[in-house]
Amino acid sequence: MKQTLFIVVAAAATSVIVSAATVMAIAVWHPFAITLAPLTQAPQQSNAPSPISQESASSVVSIVEAASPAVVSVVATRDVPIVERFFESPFPDDPLFEQFFGPFFSVPRERQQGTERRQVAAGSGFIVRKDGLVVTNRHVVDIQDAEFTVFFASGETATANVVAVDSLEDIALLQIQEKKEFPYLELGDSDVLKVGETVIAIGNALGEFQNTVSVGVISGLNRRIVAGGGGQSEVLEGVIQTDAAINQGNSGGPLLNLLGKVVGVNTAIAAGSENIGFAIPINKATESLQSFEQSGKITHAFLGVRYVPVTNEIKEARKLSVDYGALVVGSQDGKEPGVLPDSPAAKAGIHEGDVILEFNGERIDERHSLAEFVRSKKVGETVTVKVLSAGEEREVQVTLGEAP
Repeated sequence: MKQTLFIVVAAAATSVIVSAATVMAIAVWHPFAITLAPLTQAPQQSNAPSPISQESASSVVSIVEAASPAVVSVVATRDVPIVERFFESPFPDDPLFEQFFGPFFSVPRERQQGTERRQVAAGSGFIVRKDGLVVTNRHVVDIQDAEFTVFFASGETATANVVAVDSLEDIALLQIQEKKEFPYLELGDSDVLKVGETVIAIGNALGEFQNTVSVGVISGLNRRIVAGGGGQSEVLEGVIQTDAAINQGNSGGPLLNLLGKVVGVNTAIAAGSENIGFAIPINKATESLQSFEQSGKITHAFLGVRYVPVTNEIKEARKLSVDYGALVVGSQDGKEPGVLPDSPAAKAGIHEGDVILEFNGERIDERHSLAEFVRSKKVGETVTVKVLSAGEEREVQVTLGEAP
């Protein structure tokens, strides 16, 4: 059975409701669990770690030595309540009860005895500017009232503050507060990655083993995964699949190529399987960085529809005349509309039940999602959208807004 995804389009994979068979359960370090929904099927492959040549091994050593000073462990701490457990009478103010039953009828109680500072999460990150700007995952820092400390390979530590969070991608930026020049990593181009290319993952494995290194290959590209847990879920589109061992705690760490450049941000692992990990392509993080440098925050273009990709099954079930595009639909429980009120799509006259066929002349299909097309545009840009509405095709002009 194929999987159906309902997506709010806001330039990237955003909040989603998944309705269909779960393909595979996946655990992500903090706080998500995942379901795989690959855009295209990859050839079957062994789960054994990918072997590398002696020449490549020597190159890996050099790359790791050069990169490690710019890779940090990110530790979150906050005040947590100290809870004392004790037993007392269910009727403490009744002397008659105490006289007859005494301590034989006591019930457990709890009371707070102040707070104490504790470590509540640990992840990874990497420095991308000499002033100490750090890229990590949003879910690493999405902890209310937490303070963050970065640990360097040298054993030194520094305080860091969250300066920007990407509401759509699992990306966040930290600024190290110490005023000095830091080593930093060069960002590569994830658009030129090839399946089979050797990659290196570095991170704070299990939150305990700092700058753990693993080596593997690019196992697949343009994967779509549904991350969820604790009542949350979101779709990450276009992610990199790798067999380099990525462990809990590696979230936010770099995935490097053999030039020592960052090509991905390690993000997720598949639970119950070996050597299946996922990383956000670095080009997406680069867009977030550029947005932050230009405006002091991370912004994305926003269309404002929920949709399901049209497949042959959807075509037959909905009696559509096309087998491609994005069908605008609301959530199954009826609580979320297909077109968000007062959104750019609503203002342009796009309605629930319409099929969005093209975006600026580009056909929407399994390999070219509507979300990715929107993501490629800037806030305020006007685009031409072709829709199939009530059996007739029409084109509308949409001025993209800013994602909430």
